[in-house]
Parts: sequence; structure tokens; C-alpha cells
Amino acid sequence: MKKVIIIGGGLGGLSAAIRLQSRGFQVTILEKEATLGGKLQRHQGAGYSFDLGPSTITMKSYFEEVFTSCNRRMEDYVTFYPVSPLTKNVFSDGHTVEFTPHIEQMETQIAAYSPEDAKQYHAFLQESKRFFEKAEEQFLNRLLLTWKDKADMKLMKALLAVKPFTSVHRLLRQYFRHPHTLAMFGRYATYIGSSPYEAPAIFNMMAYLEGEKGIYGIKGGTYRLVEAFETLAKELGVEIRLLEQVKKIHVKDRRIEGVETDQQMYEADQVISAADALTVYHQLIDEKDRRSYSNQKLSNIEPSLSGFVLLLGIPKVYEQLSHHNVFFPENYGQEFKDIFQKKQLPQDPTLYICYSGHSEPELSGGTERSNLFVLANAPYVTKAQNWDMLKETYRQHMKTKLKEKGLFDIDQLVEYETIQTPLDLQEKTGAHHGAIYGMSSNSFNQAFFRINNQSKDIEGLWFVGGTSHPGGGTPMVTKSGQLVAEAIIKQHE
Repeated sequence: MKKVIIIGGGLGGLSAAIRLQSRGFQVTILEKEATLGGKLQRHQGAGYSFDLGPSTITMKSYFEEVFTSCNRRMEDYVTFYPVSPLTKNVFSDGHTVEFTPHIEQMETQIAAYSPEDAKQYHAFLQESKRFFEKAEEQFLNRLLLTWKDKADMKLMKALLAVKPFTSVHRLLRQYFRHPHTLAMFGRYATYIGSSPYEAPAIFNMMAYLEGEKGIYGIKGGTYRLVEAFETLAKELGVEIRLLEQVKKIHVKDRRIEGVETDQQMYEADQVISAADALTVYHQLIDEKDRRSYSNQKLSNIEPSLSGFVLLLGIPKVYEQLSHHNVFFPENYGQEFKDIFQKKQLPQDPTLYICYSGHSEPELSGGTERSNLFVLANAPYVTKAQNWDMLKETYRQHMKTKLKEKGLFDIDQLVEYETIQTPLDLQEKTGAHHGAIYGMSSNSFNQAFFRINNQSKDIEGLWFVGGTSHPGGGTPMVTKSGQLVAEAIIKQHE
């Protein structure tokens, strides 16, 4: 029986483990933390429950594939439900757009501040749909392991069709003029940790993807998805070892030998890293064994943005909040200059609030309570930042901004409060520079040609997760696990 070691128990690692174990491989997951899930965790306090990490769940079929690949029904393990409205967008002048699949309703809401933009919405949605269909057909459902894969004529034609050298913002400007519309749809670039002014236009596909395919909540909180994967993995016989940190990947004659943890040595035929590929290359592999990714080359890769998270448990319901809420600043563009150019926290950040208690009061501990996950985009970690000083001042800054948005009484009423900084994310998950999505997609190469899923230097070493293909975001990470597992299965067949 072929032995596979998986480093990291996030959704990508679990996805690969389930597929491989169901096909006769002997799989062991090594997770340095006390719980699986990677960046997706459950946090509880004072009767409030929060999901740390991904809150907006799309592309349900990508998760379902993990179960159907081993003849299971997803409904027997976890329950998805549609969220409506999809997202409530609130702008600095008070205008609101509740994102909905109904085109006429969207046009009416946009027309309230820009009749011209409203007329262009349907045409933009058709372009968004075309981008998504090209992505699914040529990018998302296969690996790009060799130059032959990447030089495929169908792939090249699809690549040209999605305007790879046009930015998200520039494409939006072909349809819209009002700052509200540009911000509302430009925000999708942050779903892959990037700037709408730099990331390629293909990420405009998210407007169609959310609008047509929907946004879902998960009964019991998003972390239930991790628990469902874990249950299935254990049923199949995957060995899961928690609180065991990998210290080194051993290589001999350019072939994987195994991995060394703080407890023992594991021999393996294949090793899949579900931990951040940049962190693994930097910390776990000798430079002589990774000629394609020297320290110099790795230092030239731009990490994605990170996030500053405030968790608030409040014995009050804010009637203006839905499940997913976005409060935009007056000058959206300045946020990305602050994050990617100045490497500093934005002074007037976009605030995303997930209030899962809106859909499931049990997660708030009752009907008159609010469990607020508040996220501000943040720069990745650099040596110039002092997070001991920044975390307290920015915590207060975010609460001031929340008050400006109409969420009064937080300081007086809050029963539970904690924060997570980019440095916390780096230390807890091993995220390179605390980046949420691995590398950014702020350039052609980083968007379309990410770190290879199969190591060019070390036979038997594979990567899944946001820094590798097909990219960042919960569905993509899960898909990468399936694709890599299938490639290993085909090799052995």
C-alpha cells in the first residue's frame, strides 16, 4: 500500500486525503494545531460562536465532489442553505445595494444612484458569465503541471478570451462610471487577496458566480464543513495526528524520502503539502533541494493581503445588518495604496461584517444577541510593523468606524471581544507573511502561473492550497486537493 503524508489539515489537505484513502492509499495527515481546518476555525466565547476564516461560501458543487468521489452523500454529513440577500452593500453616502440574483431588482437599486450604470448591469453580467465559463472549461478543472499543459492551444485561446492584461477595475470601467458600482464589483479582487487595480479581469467572474450560483451558509457554522470532512476521512481510515509539527522535508537524490516532525520521522512515497507553499519552501526544504525556488526567487513573490479581525459578542440586534454586510469607504482606491504600496493598515477601511446569527440565532446564543465577525483588509506582515502597538490602536479605530456606520453602543454593551492580527494568522497557521491567500494575483504570472502543484525539483512532492493552482478561496483550495489526488492516482495506475 502506497504511503502518503499530508502536511496540514486544512480543506485542501482533507480533500486530497479523502480522495486518496478511498482509492487504496495509506494517508496520514500531520497537523501542528489541536484542531483541523487551517485558516478556517471555530471560535467561541460567552455563549457566542464565530467562524474564523472563510465566511462566504460559494461553488457548493466543489465541496460536494469530495463526498461523491467516494460514493457518499454530502447531505448526510453537512447542511448547506442559501443566504438571501447575498450581500448587503452599504456606501458612504447611505445608498444600499442588496445583491440578489434578480437582475431587475439589481438594476432598480443601482439606478437609485446611477441610471447609466443600471443600464449596463445586464451586459456586464453576461461578460462575467463568459469569464466564468472559460475559467471552468480550461483553468479550474485541471492541473497545469508541464509546459505542454500550459502551451495547450485551447488553454491559450481561453486565456486570451479573458483579457489577461486588463485589470478588474479597467474592465469594470468599460461598463460603469459611478464609484459605488466600481467598488461593489471591484471588491471581488479581494476574494483572492488582491487589488482590483492590479488583478486580471478574469476575477470579474465572481459577480456571475455569486449572483447565479448563490452564496451559502452552513448549518451550525462554516466550521461544520471541516468537521464533515474530518468525519469522512476517519471513516475511510485516514490517520490524523494533531499537535505534531513538521520540521523538515527529507530529500535524497531529488526524490522525496519523508518528513521529520518534532516527534518522529515518517517515510512516504508521496508528500502533499497543504501548508502554505511559500512557507514550506522557505522553512522545510534545504535550498540545495529546491533550485527552481531559490530564496531570491521566493522573495520576489508578492504575498496576498491579510486581514485584521475583530470578534464582537453583543446582547443587541442591529436591524440594519444581514448575514453578509460590506461597508465601503468614500475613497475605495486609497485602501489598496495603503495595503500594497505603503504596507500599512488603511485609515478608512472597507469593513466586512459576517453576522451568521442573522440566519442562525443559535450561533449568537439567542435571538437578541449578535455575533459579529468584523474584517478589515490589512497588509501582509513586514519587519517594519509593530503589531503589539498596532493591534490596540486599530481595534479602537475599527470600533470607531463601526459607530460611524450606525452600530452604536458597542463599547457599552459588548460582552465578548477578541482580535486576530496578520501576525496571529502567520503564527497560528504558518501563512507566509500572514497572507490569507498565499501569493497575490496582482500580476499576470502570479494570477495564471502559480507555484506548481507538482514540485519541479523533488519527485513525489506536491502542493495544494491558495498559493498553488487553481488559486485562493475555499472552493479553489478544496478543488486543488481533488486535482492533486487524482494526478497521484493516475500516476500509480
